[in-house]
Amino acid sequence: MRLRSRYLSGLVAALSLLAAGRSLAQTPPAPAVVVAPAEMTEVRQSAGFTGRVVAAQKVDVRARVAGFIEEILFREGSEVEAGALLYRIQDDEYRAAVAEIEGSIAAAEAERKLAQLERDRKAELVRRNTVAQNELDVAEAQLGRAEGEVARLNGTLERQRLQLSYTEITAPFAGTVGLSAVDVGALVGPDTGPLTTLTLLDPIDVTFPVATALLLDYHEAVAQGTASREATVRLTLPNGTVYPLAGNVDYISADVAQGTDTVTVRAIFENPDGVLLDGALVGVSLEQREPEQRLTVPQQAVQRDQAGAFVLLVDADSKVELRRVQVGRVEQGRALITGGLAEGENVIIEGVNKVRPGIVVDAAAVGG
Repeated sequence: MRLRSRYLSGLVAALSLLAAGRSLAQTPPAPAVVVAPAEMTEVRQSAGFTGRVVAAQKVDVRARVAGFIEEILFREGSEVEAGALLYRIQDDEYRAAVAEIEGSIAAAEAERKLAQLERDRKAELVRRNTVAQNELDVAEAQLGRAEGEVARLNGTLERQRLQLSYTEITAPFAGTVGLSAVDVGALVGPDTGPLTTLTLLDPIDVTFPVATALLLDYHEAVAQGTASREATVRLTLPNGTVYPLAGNVDYISADVAQGTDTVTVRAIFENPDGVLLDGALVGVSLEQREPEQRLTVPQQAVQRDQAGAFVLLVDADSKVELRRVQVGRVEQGRALITGGLAEGENVIIEGVNKVRPGIVVDAAAVGG
């Protein structure tokens, strides 16, 4: 009997251990997830557009008088100051014309002086009743004609001097000069076409179209106090890099483009290194100047189904809860939460596919 009792006790103990091991094997560990708290962060309202860089000033440099190019005084692609001499046209003929007019003026002034003396003499004779009044009238007319001739020649001289000044072609403003379309010795004139171009690159403009509906929404938001009138413009260059200097909006068109229902907006940027080139396409980000404190969560925490947006959060008992939320925009990888979530609540950002509402999880804080 004692042996039988020992056998039964051993059997019961073995079966108990086996049952316990089987029970442990059937209980899986809690899924591991990573959570992050909903927190107040500084965000800026922003909107993205595609814009084009437009030089603030760009002109074709042309010849205003005919002649042969005597000298080219710039290096193509270089920066020049306002008033810098770009081309010199052979000016011998224009200087000769000025000298000729100056000679004619000298002769005309002598004629005027003679006519004035004659008029004064006739006036004295009339006063003495020595000659008739009509002789004085003739002398007055001759003096007037002489004075008119002097005035006419002076006008001609000014025109010739102006023509002479046009033989020196200067830069109307500071900027970057382009390729020269002519060489030294070329015959140019008003009908020749552009000799070169001059472009002002600093400062420089960027224009971009904004949908009329979006502009109206913005005005309503400003009126309601939910958006600021102060905005900063930032650019993304064609190679994907962000332009380091911010710009400011200085013009909004009063006309709507009929084909696209958009309004043209212009921003001005400093461009000291000439990185922004006339005609380039750039990404435009219109950002609120002053940041706001808003409740946000990492973007990957927000899930969507047919009912809308939701997050999976972990409560104080490590249980998963599905919470419907209202989501605003996404800024720099964080989603703005406008309803459904409180500050400090932990949402799952990694391991979402391993859990379901109601189960217990092994939650680790992000970065922990």
